[in-house]
Amino acid sequence: MSDLLDATLTHLRALVAFDTRNPPRAMGTGGIFDYLCAQLSGFDCTVTDHGAGAVSLYAVRGAPKWLFNVHLDTVPDSPAWTASPHELRVSANRAIGLGACDIKGAAAALVAAAQASDGEAAFLFTSDEEANDPRCIAAFLRESPAIDAVIVAEPTRGEAVLAHRGISSVLMRFAGRAGHASGEQKMTDSALHQAIRWGDRALDHVDSLSHARFGGLTGLRFNIGRVEGGIKANVIAPGAEVRFGFRPLPSMDTDDLLRTFRDLAEVAPVEFTETFRGPSLPAGDIAHAEARRLAARDLADALDLTIGNAVDFWTEAALFSQAGYTTIVYGPGDIAQAHSADEWVALDQLEAVATTYQRLLEKTP
Repeated sequence: MSDLLDATLTHLRALVAFDTRNPPRAMGTGGIFDYLCAQLSGFDCTVTDHGAGAVSLYAVRGAPKWLFNVHLDTVPDSPAWTASPHELRVSANRAIGLGACDIKGAAAALVAAAQASDGEAAFLFTSDEEANDPRCIAAFLRESPAIDAVIVAEPTRGEAVLAHRGISSVLMRFAGRAGHASGEQKMTDSALHQAIRWGDRALDHVDSLSHARFGGLTGLRFNIGRVEGGIKANVIAPGAEVRFGFRPLPSMDTDDLLRTFRDLAEVAPVEFTETFRGPSLPAGDIAHAEARRLAARDLADALDLTIGNAVDFWTEAALFSQAGYTTIVYGPGDIAQAHSADEWVALDQLEAVATTYQRLLEKTP
């Protein structure tokens, strides 16, 4: 085991021990942030509380032009864990712990790389990525930081990802009229029948978009995640609620998709609310998105990073891209292990990414 990997695992063990589950996002300005500030000797560290458990740490050494961003919050653990999720376990080839893959492994690697180098560096650690209420990056971007490019850590198997889908989550409510189910019904009497017929049309529309492509991604990802309503089998449902989400390609217009999904209802829903939206990476219309993708490719080439395929999952890299910064996604781990019981990151990837971080910090302009 190299000294750099050993240091990375030491930091990862400490970071995993902090409970940063989101929800409940019950984090203060101490704890994990105190630990990171103590490890980043020579950095100017600013910890900011953005409310509702959203806390960020901006750590700067010198006057760098690149920003490294890592989120510290994790999803909740499940009962399927075979040991404590907050105690790091290291086997011959993997490190196991809540957040080890997504994405405390990258945070540990960055700290180890910063301690092993003296180059200029800027780190933004955030705590609100795993919920639909992002505040940290929005507040950071309002300050218009003087940086040229952003490297966002997410599990990409040590490859530079230049493109991913956007995301939109929606709440719909339908209204019907309660009555005895033995009687003849109009098509719109049951709110649940309205919801089911809407779902059928929505799925057909998604199928019609299967030919759409961008950067190796194909079609529209769509999911009806929850349907609730009604009273019992012999009562016409007076109300129904549907929660659905979709993940558009960078070339797709989210507002147009929302209008289409809303208009597919036979009767206008009593509520149609987008509860969360994240832009695609790269952000912008198809012309701007392609220009930003090419700029990100040039950056990855200049940094000698292996370029990977576009991915289906969403990251906050899209927020930096939307603000006009050249942005790539790069970190250790495989998304297949993220959010899973006994989540793990491969040691060889952890070491390779830590080594790359050190190389980049030593050459940061």
